[in-house]
Amino acid sequence: MRVAVAKSSSCKHPPTPNRAMIRWKMRLDRLDLAIIGLYLAGITLFGLRFRKKQRSLRDYFLADRTIPWWAIALSIVAAETSTLTIISIPGLAYDTNLGFLQVVLGYMVARVIISLIFIPAYFRREMLTAYELIERRFGPHLRSLAAGLFLLTRAAAEGVRVFAVSIVVGIAIGTGEIASIALIVVLTLIYTFEGGMAAVIWTDVIQMAIYIGGTLVGFITLLNLVPGGWAAIHATANAAGKLRIFDFTLTFSKTYTFWAGLIGGTFLTTASHGTDQLMVQRLLSAKNKRDSQTALLSSGVAILFQFSLFLLVGVGLYVFYRQFPPAAPFARSDRIFPTFIVEKMPRGISGLLIAAILAAAMSNLSAALNSLSSSSIIDFYVRRRPQSSEDRRLGASRWATIAWAVVLFVLAVLSRRAGRVVEVGLSIASVAYGAMLGIFLLGLLTRRANERGAMLGMACGFAIELWVWQGTKIPWTWYVVIGTAVTFTIGYIASLALPSRETNENAGDC
Repeated sequence: MRVAVAKSSSCKHPPTPNRAMIRWKMRLDRLDLAIIGLYLAGITLFGLRFRKKQRSLRDYFLADRTIPWWAIALSIVAAETSTLTIISIPGLAYDTNLGFLQVVLGYMVARVIISLIFIPAYFRREMLTAYELIERRFGPHLRSLAAGLFLLTRAAAEGVRVFAVSIVVGIAIGTGEIASIALIVVLTLIYTFEGGMAAVIWTDVIQMAIYIGGTLVGFITLLNLVPGGWAAIHATANAAGKLRIFDFTLTFSKTYTFWAGLIGGTFLTTASHGTDQLMVQRLLSAKNKRDSQTALLSSGVAILFQFSLFLLVGVGLYVFYRQFPPAAPFARSDRIFPTFIVEKMPRGISGLLIAAILAAAMSNLSAALNSLSSSSIIDFYVRRRPQSSEDRRLGASRWATIAWAVVLFVLAVLSRRAGRVVEVGLSIASVAYGAMLGIFLLGLLTRRANERGAMLGMACGFAIELWVWQGTKIPWTWYVVIGTAVTFTIGYIASLALPSRETNENAGDC
């Protein structure tokens, strides 16, 4: 796969990996390892507390809609934060500047759009997945197509995210990439398998507190390690252009401009939070429409703070390594923050930060497992076996969770040769989001669109996005915009030219 990635002059070929791993492994002492072990055992046992509370699919996949809005808000933030975010965003700032915040502005605008258009539609009738909305508006065939596309692209994107775990675990404790991936997948699977959505959301709350708190401690420690503290970091970073946020250049060739960030970020998050089962499942777990809207809007404040913190960590690392150059050049910018944690942080804090990064990884992985399982069972299994009992459906849901854990493990192993992982993950997800958002907008904003036209528009939009991704140099920030425009336009025109064979009674009332 080809992804446009800014190359850092400091990122060259590393020394022999095995020797590097041995050297890094010796940096973590028993206290750090004890903290990591305590976290892994504690969060797994905490998640298992919810294993006896599921009696139906609504219990297992929506926690019986008993979760308070503030917990859902924190879970939304945790679900869109992975190891990719914590290790790659600082690396991005290390290589470039604070321009990623332009994308975050789009993230916040999208939350308003989803609250006004999507959430009311989801709460008009009780739904368990996002794709039930598609069937009620268009029909069963498009629902199957949309759900299938979600399963394929979400699994591919999550495979890259799970791989990112191995970077941290390998550096921290010296295990190989495959063993590191297996460790996190197995532990996360245990409580996701048993506790369902309730376990996922409440462990998300704990894990977010850990990784935000740990990152704050790491940033404060970094300030103390740089002579002159924040004043020195600000002066050096400002002179190097590292504190620049806005770039108003009118071009499609740059990834992080104001226009790409605001427009692209808005389309990306409208798609990811409004049509992706991983996020919609959280919105549907709220007690009512108002709680769902409150949870989503308040999560935007946390997202802005979180990304600002991660980017400032990267700026601080840039200044630190300018004053104290590493013994060997970094292999890739994703390794800079984990290496700093292991090699430079005081005893105990290293273990806390590694545990924080693992918290983000497990939070995101549990969300993926539960959403992939819910779509598999509700959008496919239940429709094919409508007479099956609740017990049989619950059993199938748990087996689906195990199956997806195996799939994500395999995909993570295959993702080891990717570029900067945060951009690879976003690129894969963005390729499908445009087509997905296009058909949802056709259903929510038009009355004349029908299933045949929407399916043709979706196919064209997805094909165009694949071509843009693999055949052009257009940055990933524009993928969803292009795919949505193509899907919506062709879908609407095709609906006029190819009228549906059956009258759609649900048009405009989904």
